[in-house]
Amino acid sequence: MDIELKKNCSVKNLTALKIGGEAENLYFPKSQQEFVHLLKTLHKPIIFGNWSNVLISSLGIEGDIISTAKLDKYEIRGTKVIADCGVKGPLLAQMVSEASLSGFEFMIAFPGSIGGNVYMNASAHGQCISDFLVSVCVFDMGKKEVLVLDKKDLGCDYRTSILQKKPYVLLSAEFDLKKVDKDEIQELISRNLEFRKIHQPTLATPNAGSVFKNPENDSAGRLLDKAGVKDFKVGGASVWDGHCNFIVNSDNATSRDVLELMLKMHNAVKDKYTISLVPEVKYFGKKSKREEEICNILYSQK
Repeated sequence: MDIELKKNCSVKNLTALKIGGEAENLYFPKSQQEFVHLLKTLHKPIIFGNWSNVLISSLGIEGDIISTAKLDKYEIRGTKVIADCGVKGPLLAQMVSEASLSGFEFMIAFPGSIGGNVYMNASAHGQCISDFLVSVCVFDMGKKEVLVLDKKDLGCDYRTSILQKKPYVLLSAEFDLKKVDKDEIQELISRNLEFRKIHQPTLATPNAGSVFKNPENDSAGRLLDKAGVKDFKVGGASVWDGHCNFIVNSDNATSRDVLELMLKMHNAVKDKYTISLVPEVKYFGKKSKREEEICNILYSQK
């Protein structure tokens, strides 16, 4: 197959954080057929959608990387929506709203793809990607075959799904949304956009979304704020002044800058509350000795 491949390609400008070195082999499949072919033939490829909840090493990533950016087809049939894994959440939220369909308003300013959103069971503003999920089409990396799974088989819970526990790669997802008056949907979208403007960095500000998961019955943002991390900064990475659970790339930050800042934030909460925050942002790529040390602390927790 004539699948687009870029060798030793910088991924910095592909990532939401605008951080990252070179990918050794970066593939851009344009169809599910090409995607499945790569999944069958490549050895342990790493797959990225909108590169939004990840920290990519400034030293680069070895091996085979697949970007789903060009797997962007979707279809609206009545209240049913079928979307490829690479469809961007904000785009789909806007498109279904034009069809007077409700359920995706939370994704309007959510910098993820459908694949990533289902993988992490993304949620915000009282809505969740699994609320209207019917089924998914996945590729089983172990058996090397395509499977269709019903929602009940996905084990969706807060920030988790079976895709994190089994060797499944999302190809597409089917949803059944609610028919609602278009003005009501637009009002909710406007409220969500206004909330994000106040409480979260805009999509134009380099960030990777929430840094740490919320502990049970508490808020990571509240704990970080009370622990006094608001003015924390390491190199070009700083805590966003509007909400303490966001790190922004304020001045050409490196992956080490971000990891060092995450560790400082983590330690501040642990020292004050004896609570170990678990990162929501995933790290990928090579590691310096210091980055290895930090990752062993941050990512060894359950």
